[in-house]
Amino acid sequence: MTLYPRGVYFHSKSEPSRSLFRRTTMFFERFYDTDLAQASYMVGCQRTGECLVIDPVRDVQQYLEKAASQRLRVTHVTETHIHADYLSGSRELAAATGAQLLLPGEGGAEWRYDFGDQKLHHGDVFWVGNVKVEVRHTPGHTPESLSFLVTDTPRGDVPVMCFTGDFVFVGDVGRPDLLDEAAGGVETRFVGARQMFASLRDQFLTLPDGVQVWPAHGSGSACGKALGAVPSTTVGYERALAWWAPYVERGDEQGFTDELLSGQPDAPLYYGRMKTQNRAGPTVLGEVSALPQLSAAEVERQLAAGALLIDTRPREQHQAAAPRRSVNLPVGNTFETWSGWLLRPEDGDYVLLAASAEQAEALRRRLWMVGLDNVSGFITSTDGLDTAPQRPFAPADLPQHKDALVLDVRKKTEYDAGHIPGARQLHAGRLPWKLGELPQEQEIVVHCQSGARSAAAASFLRARGFNVSELAGGYEAWEKAQG
Repeated sequence: MTLYPRGVYFHSKSEPSRSLFRRTTMFFERFYDTDLAQASYMVGCQRTGECLVIDPVRDVQQYLEKAASQRLRVTHVTETHIHADYLSGSRELAAATGAQLLLPGEGGAEWRYDFGDQKLHHGDVFWVGNVKVEVRHTPGHTPESLSFLVTDTPRGDVPVMCFTGDFVFVGDVGRPDLLDEAAGGVETRFVGARQMFASLRDQFLTLPDGVQVWPAHGSGSACGKALGAVPSTTVGYERALAWWAPYVERGDEQGFTDELLSGQPDAPLYYGRMKTQNRAGPTVLGEVSALPQLSAAEVERQLAAGALLIDTRPREQHQAAAPRRSVNLPVGNTFETWSGWLLRPEDGDYVLLAASAEQAEALRRRLWMVGLDNVSGFITSTDGLDTAPQRPFAPADLPQHKDALVLDVRKKTEYDAGHIPGARQLHAGRLPWKLGELPQEQEIVVHCQSGARSAAAASFLRARGFNVSELAGGYEAWEKAQG
């Protein structure tokens, strides 16, 4: 047996003596970000006061507050895989608490983290107080993907929970094509699909039916195509009702692969950046000073020097008086998603247009989720800024724009279901990487399904110097106008 710091045991068939245990309760808490549909978890031993955090985000205050309220200390931090849709907070949390950082070590050198105290491998076992955590290698979504099987040993020897990351969701499994779609892979989806099939057959379906399944994402995440809206499931429920279960039961790997790869949504290209940063180790934020409030003159000076203004007002207010070099990302449940889609840290600094200092600070922390740390300050009004109206035009006026490029920023599946004749499809989450493919002088008419997405996309292109107009009401309004 090899003893590691903080009572972590690896490659051991032994366990602490049951006589040392009292009948105590394992602590469990789920933390959920509704914007990115991302879940992280805290599992603790109330007798020893230790706890583990799985897949944390960078704003770690929530974990520190919860642990303190339960008289727990964060002693272990881990991740299920190298995340693509958000910037991980594991390094941040370990730095804030001194916890041991345990990260996946499977998948080969290309998929190994460049940081962390200990790399985890299939079959490893570690303890968080009296809570036993078994490591399972479950590749498919990514080569290094791990699942964590948890047993509350004072209550018995039967595992109670499995934290599956992006391996098994409620009603679905992780998509294996993201490495091709967003991270520069070449035909890795087929290897990933075969690995997913084997992981389901050899790992997931060997677990007892009563084991609770807690995934890293819920409905709305782009890491799968049909994720359920409820937070958790069980092995038995997925065995009985999941779409993939009959394929695995009859050994139909090809049928499973065909179904898994069909109809996957477009992957936003910022996923590639997240993969790279999460593998290398995100910058530790540490103590952060308050965001300064800027004058209109200072904002204009920064915009002239290359910064962009993130206008968080409702789209109607933005369209009535849009500041120059502004991107309209309204406060709401998609702020982080759209920020990841359209903004990149390498493109310069950002200034927030927010209703108050408190709102600006909250939004700044949400930008951390997608690795946008370079916010220089905020302003609470457009007074003194250079603004102009940017109102959409009605579908009936589209013939007057016959020389324009009609740009459909919806998903490919939406476009395939019906589109304006001659329109070019380019998912909004790919725009920052495709600007060189768009005409600089020709008018671009942007639209989505109903107008919400196109408002953000149109403002982004306008801020980048393109000649942009917008179709009011999107494809739905155009289709209705056709009679």
